[in-house]
Amino acid sequence: MSLLKRVLASRSFQKAFGVAGAEYLRLVWKTNRLVLEPPEIYERMKSEFPIIIAMWHGQHFLMPFVRRPEHRAKVLVSRHRDGEINAIAAERLGVGTIRGSGAHFGEFSRKGGVGAFMEMLAALEQGYSLALTADVPKVSRVAGLGIVMLARASGRPILPVAVVTSRRIELKNWDRTTIGLPFGRAAAVAGDLIRVPEVDGDALETYRKQVEEGINYVTRRSYEIVDGRTNDGR
Repeated sequence: MSLLKRVLASRSFQKAFGVAGAEYLRLVWKTNRLVLEPPEIYERMKSEFPIIIAMWHGQHFLMPFVRRPEHRAKVLVSRHRDGEINAIAAERLGVGTIRGSGAHFGEFSRKGGVGAFMEMLAALEQGYSLALTADVPKVSRVAGLGIVMLARASGRPILPVAVVTSRRIELKNWDRTTIGLPFGRAAAVAGDLIRVPEVDGDALETYRKQVEEGINYVTRRSYEIVDGRTNDGR
């Protein structure tokens, strides 16, 4: 292993980078003028907690800030090295973590998926809301079945959410990672709740599409608010 790789893999580097990242995101959040849509979303959700917040990969960095102090929340974070940095940043911002990855077509045995799925069920039963990226790794903007199966098993509703800023850097990687910049406008948009009953097969696919369409809608709407153009990441 090269010296650079050893440094990147070291716990001290990951912790320093995670803490620095969290504080940078705090700066971005505090220096952007926020529009919340719908404005009464917190009051509307009071009787619905815990909920499952659905978002796209690459759009997740500012999501911890939509949590109010009274809300208990956890986020699913991959076991990859980058995931370790994300976990440190999330915990710095007051959000608990569950380690594991989603899988294609609900195949939870991959990358610790079974254990993570059971941990998420337990967290929901304990009153924690969960934040999950709905698209499976390397398949951007296509919702997987995992989040739908979690909603079905737990009985908790899914809430599509997007948070974007007018000043940002958009990377040209698989998930179109977006890094918000300070001193602009921000929008946090929530969609309609999606409740998944005890269904299988084609019916389950219908709810998967609802989740995908819901996140695409809030993503488009949030970009319309901050800079007047449609951008659903496609």
